[in-house]
Amino acid sequence: MVGIVIVSHSKQLAEGVCELAAQMAQGKVPLSVAAGIDDPENPLGTDPMQVYEAIVSVYSDEGVVILMDLGSALMSAEMAIEFLTSEQQQKVHLCEAPLVEGAVAAAVAAASGSSVQQVMAEARGALTSKVTQLGISTSPSFASNQGQITKHQGQTTKEIHVTIRNKLGLHARPAAKFVSTAARFQSQIVVSNLTRKTAAVRADSINQVATLVARQGHKLAIAASGADADEALKALQELVDSNFGEQEDIPSPSLPPSLTHSLPPSPHHFLQGIPASGGIAIAPIFSYTPVSIHVQKYHVDDVETEWQRLRVAIQVSKEEIQSLLSQACTQIGDAEAAIFDAHLLFLEDPVLLEAVHQRIFQQHQNAEVAWQEVVEELVNNYRSFEDPYLQERVADIVDVEQRVLRLLIGFQSHIRNSDSSRDNLNPSEPAILIASDLSPSETARLDRAKVLGICTTSGSAISHSAIIARRLGIPAIVGLPEEVMRLSNGAIAAVDGDTGRMWVNPESEVLNALSAKRDTQQAVRQEALATVFNRAVTRDGRRIDVFANITGIADIEEALRFGAEGVGLFRTEFLYMERITPPSEEEQQLIYLSVAQQLGKRPLIIRTLDVGGDKPISYLNLLSENNSFLGWRGIRYCLDNPEIFKPQLRAILKASPQHQMKIMFPMVATVEEIRAAKAILVEVQSELRQEGIPFDEEMEVGIMVEVPSAVAIADKLATEVDFFSIGTNDLSQYVMAADRTHPLVANLVDAFHPAVLRMIQQTVQAARTAGIWVGLCGELASDPLSTPLLLGLGLNEVSLNPRFIPAFKQAIAQLTVAQAEAIATSALQQDSAQKVRALLAQAV
Repeated sequence: MVGIVIVSHSKQLAEGVCELAAQMAQGKVPLSVAAGIDDPENPLGTDPMQVYEAIVSVYSDEGVVILMDLGSALMSAEMAIEFLTSEQQQKVHLCEAPLVEGAVAAAVAAASGSSVQQVMAEARGALTSKVTQLGISTSPSFASNQGQITKHQGQTTKEIHVTIRNKLGLHARPAAKFVSTAARFQSQIVVSNLTRKTAAVRADSINQVATLVARQGHKLAIAASGADADEALKALQELVDSNFGEQEDIPSPSLPPSLTHSLPPSPHHFLQGIPASGGIAIAPIFSYTPVSIHVQKYHVDDVETEWQRLRVAIQVSKEEIQSLLSQACTQIGDAEAAIFDAHLLFLEDPVLLEAVHQRIFQQHQNAEVAWQEVVEELVNNYRSFEDPYLQERVADIVDVEQRVLRLLIGFQSHIRNSDSSRDNLNPSEPAILIASDLSPSETARLDRAKVLGICTTSGSAISHSAIIARRLGIPAIVGLPEEVMRLSNGAIAAVDGDTGRMWVNPESEVLNALSAKRDTQQAVRQEALATVFNRAVTRDGRRIDVFANITGIADIEEALRFGAEGVGLFRTEFLYMERITPPSEEEQQLIYLSVAQQLGKRPLIIRTLDVGGDKPISYLNLLSENNSFLGWRGIRYCLDNPEIFKPQLRAILKASPQHQMKIMFPMVATVEEIRAAKAILVEVQSELRQEGIPFDEEMEVGIMVEVPSAVAIADKLATEVDFFSIGTNDLSQYVMAADRTHPLVANLVDAFHPAVLRMIQQTVQAARTAGIWVGLCGELASDPLSTPLLLGLGLNEVSLNPRFIPAFKQAIAQLTVAQAEAIATSALQQDSAQKVRALLAQAV
């Protein structure tokens, strides 16, 4: 007879369901329960070993059906099945049926001698009578029209392709959201990185997802099989479309050159480190050394008790991290606090837990050693990656590892070693914290009133600890010499987080200069936010327009909130992404019109479709190229595909009446290309006139200047258009002949390099001669150091990330044109990007 296992987070619930099913089946069916965990304070949960034992207790050659309630119940059931022999696994089946109705229907079917397939069918149809009686339609609310459907091992597998848009890709926080979303569903979900051609990994494993090394622009394939595959893929699609809810940090306005306090030369030695979080701090030193953890290895006979001990430590760790997460949400915001979501998912990673389980049950290792060895293997795996961001995630893994080890050792000695009593991380009086390194959880626990600055010998400016320090507003320096660990508590230290310098017992002139710089920074910060809606005007009356870069309607509210005077770059390629067909002409028209209406009378510059390079879109049939950045992209693709190009032009024109819209063509390299693009535009305009559809007859037409050939013939191109917009992202990589996505040469792609700056200068001069205006929409404008350069080079307009607008405006207001031109002239004479940056940092 078929056996039935009921898996639930609640033991009481499972036992109730079991009793009901047993009565309906008159006690004829072998039933077993695997529910709850042995923790009086938090009994809700599931245990794979309980499920395994329940399966064994009802197992027969007729088969076993497992019914589950939600979440980790499925994960526990999957893990339990893996402990069975191959022959047994073939006869044990997970069933997605509703727990109560499914259990009753399955028990009745099993009691009548039905096969395991018939029992599962009855369980799945258990809601039919209830649905019919209530008159509820069971039509699916979501039918996936994205991706392909294939057959795999007898199940229907559905697949979608998504493109990652996050600046840092699928790093810890978005990865955590991805995994937690996938884990909500019963379907089997796997994901692979098509760009890197990786093998598929489990979507519910935070560590396996991290190994995809999914970066901005990478395409992922997400496949799901199971009853709720459609819902799972829809949820993951929406998560990616929402950019994982990420937003750029609000930058702290940097000091404009005229307000920078230069430190006087001092015979007193300063220590040089790496700037990690800006700002000035002056206070006594407080050295912090965490409690060391020593793990002893020993053989265990009672493996079940040892496994349970680890599970309790993991559960308590989850509670501690959840508390830390709640605190961090208040202190540093939800976005940065999501770092700790990844910590929670690490503790739930099924691949990791399976490996630890194997060491305990098969090798009879004690929990501390099993946990430590498995995590250390994972750490070494992360360190083997060439990707520096992944390498920096080691600190997060070690943070969680140490938390569990502390609890294991504490429980072993019957001492609850909690975060609150573990060590004296925070000083009793305001101080500069000195440490070899700080974990993310340690940094998040810092008292900002007591820890005025952070100095460490290890760490990185891109670590999560550094990110948290920036959000807390605590000046921080990493990578200082080891001698800082030998400094005496109580000695006065001064920290400049902007330069990475630390002074010990500094002289009065150094203290005075640092104090003045600190006071000025605070004043500038307040003034920048207070004047966000002012125009960007220099001290001598020169105005420069400050616009925003956007990807869609959702960005407009933020752009206006931060003082954007218009949109200088609408990246329309994002309208084409995450789809299986291009957006229709009507759909595009509605979007362009909606953006224009929100802007009111402010300018809106729409860049036509720019695909190829690092922006592949599968359904547009782009070529597979050895070097896509030098291939069929931008205007080249559009000119060869008028069926894609013309509907976009029509949509822009139809939305243009009574709005300040301008059109801009990307990647123009020759005069022939701009003439061809304008010819198609004229053709579309003629068609609209014939159809009686109004449009702005005076609409300005411009081009992106982002390839060296466009700079070389800028004088010729200027006679064809109304404006230039310089795209420094692409221009930098083409000038330096370096792929900005290649880790070994990406460091060469620096818009501060004099070669790139001279290209900008040449473009501006050609525009001036021709009497057209010129702007810049690359990421260079978002770097506060660039402000005097862009003004001094003569740009009429800049377009940047909305959150950097306040700092840019405030910096412009502190400059004169003469100052900026002098700085730009000097920068053009330097021979490296490093020297340009140094010049700007020291400019007065």
